[in-house]
Amino acid sequence: MTSSRIDSYGSWKSPISSDLIVAGTIGLGSVRLDGENVYWTELRPTEAGRNVLVQRSSNGQIADITPAPLNVRTRVHEYGGGSYLVNQGTVYFSNFADQRLYRQEIGAEPVAITPETAWRYADGMVDVQRQRLICVREDHTGEGEAVNTIVSLSLDGSTDQQILVSGSDFYSSPRLSPDGTQLAWINWNHPNMPWDSTELWVAAIAADGTLEEPQKIAGGRDESVLEPKWSPDGVLYFISDRSGWWNLYRWQAETEALCPMEAEFGLPHWVFGISNYAFESAIRLICTYSKDGISYLASLDTQTKQLETITTPYTEIGGIHVAVGRVLFNAGSATEPGVIAQLDLATQKLEILRRSSSLTIDPGYLSVPEPIAFPTENGLIAYGFFYPPTNQDYTAPTNERPPLLVKSHGGPTGSTSTVFNLKIQYWTSRGFAVLDVNYGGSTGYGRAYRERLKGQWGIVDVDDCANGAKYLADAGRVDGDRLVIDGGSAGGYTTLAALTFRKVFKAGASFYGVSDLAALAKDTHKFEARYLDGLIGPYPEAEALYRERSPLYATDRLSCPVIFFQGDEDKVVPPNQAEMMVNALRAKKLPVAYVLFAGEQHGFRKAENIKRTLDGEFYFYSRVFGFTMADTVEPVAIDNL
Repeated sequence: MTSSRIDSYGSWKSPISSDLIVAGTIGLGSVRLDGENVYWTELRPTEAGRNVLVQRSSNGQIADITPAPLNVRTRVHEYGGGSYLVNQGTVYFSNFADQRLYRQEIGAEPVAITPETAWRYADGMVDVQRQRLICVREDHTGEGEAVNTIVSLSLDGSTDQQILVSGSDFYSSPRLSPDGTQLAWINWNHPNMPWDSTELWVAAIAADGTLEEPQKIAGGRDESVLEPKWSPDGVLYFISDRSGWWNLYRWQAETEALCPMEAEFGLPHWVFGISNYAFESAIRLICTYSKDGISYLASLDTQTKQLETITTPYTEIGGIHVAVGRVLFNAGSATEPGVIAQLDLATQKLEILRRSSSLTIDPGYLSVPEPIAFPTENGLIAYGFFYPPTNQDYTAPTNERPPLLVKSHGGPTGSTSTVFNLKIQYWTSRGFAVLDVNYGGSTGYGRAYRERLKGQWGIVDVDDCANGAKYLADAGRVDGDRLVIDGGSAGGYTTLAALTFRKVFKAGASFYGVSDLAALAKDTHKFEARYLDGLIGPYPEAEALYRERSPLYATDRLSCPVIFFQGDEDKVVPPNQAEMMVNALRAKKLPVAYVLFAGEQHGFRKAENIKRTLDGEFYFYSRVFGFTMADTVEPVAIDNL
């Protein structure tokens, strides 16, 4: 037996290095089934963030389908998703560099089937009867805002594209009925986001392939409808939050709730192609739902409407795809990296098809998250997951409490989860505690909790992050003098607002975060062009409020060090957002660091840059708080330190 070494928090040596994280981890997504074959995408940091389409054949062989340098990724809505589909052994996918659609027979070279023009495509499906693709198209050829429609095009691209549905600002989820006679879709308009208000429509398909007799089925003001799908016997199902929770419904002349409960069967549609349920048969669907931040797999009898939970070892489940007798899904847990799993519905036997990481780490270095609920403003409760510092080789001096890193997730309409995250374990194994906050406005707790942020962005989220940190400090679990916060995108704004408008945190890190809300309102892409109407107020009518909540115009209230990480090709939050803030901090003589990554967009995909952010942020705090790092890392230039 060996005794642990006594050393200060932050100075512990960890086997979970940044090199280990980027070398041994890939992103898994977009599971699809085609007969006995399974497909998915892999985001590979070691290939400059390229998304590769992968096939697992019926004999268990795994092989790449799309050759380098092709990158299976669409830019519709900028966030993408729904970038490929497979039909009878033929793959259709969007390539990131040119945004054209490609057709590829397995084993053959890809061939472009759309013209070289400023069109983007997503969320496609094959209309077998008419030998065409039906998908969402985003047209950037004109002046001003892009134009979104649902279009059809021949499978080989030999004929002109036909616009099937137009007139709304946004479209998603075109879904063809099993007999090919009807098309369902979702649409919505500014200033709504898809989690605010959407509509579900159905239309008959005429002899010439156009649509006729369109009928609105569900949705409208204060109702978010998601994921329309046809059952094998031609009944239309969907998810709606009309009850205050995203629950399952179906439509047969009238709408029927299937299993009402205070749980979320849906999640915000930031990207296309989300699948939270699928049919094994006309009388059985397999779904996932979340409650109190934990995901569950379940089976629903569509005749009796009885929901039965299926036991799995996972706390995060999504990407549901079903064939007779089996279900495939993306999953993860607090102690296991993300996987693509296959479950035999008869035997309950679970098979792992692919792991996001091949790393095996001794549990003695892993921190297990603890769900916490804590008091916040106006007598309300907010939620988060607390990770205590954990490293079997070390203990801290008895009179020392750990520094706390508060993590503010992006969106802000999004959520964090307990799924295994090596980037969090990087911190906890070095002696930091971590609080991952699901602040008011987060999803997973019903529409009322999501709408706490309505008109209150920069207030509710900031209060919840600050109150979570104070709650842990008051309980003696962390050091109240070493509280730091970080976040990316919208989480970067919450971070900057918390550092500027509250005196709780002593330092922080902004990853492509917003500092000037008005600049964001004026200089962003179509999908988010009116997002801030609901979070703050309409612009320019509420211009004074935008300025009041913008950290850039309140740098006189900021009195702690900040590090900024930014991609130079970011169209969601352009680099000038970070640079204006950095220049203001430099002028004020506050410690500040700025790391700009060439060729990165909104979110970092290249291995060397992910490594740089992990080590750079930790290095920054070591200099700010004066602890000695156990590892030698590339220094970050810090002004005014």
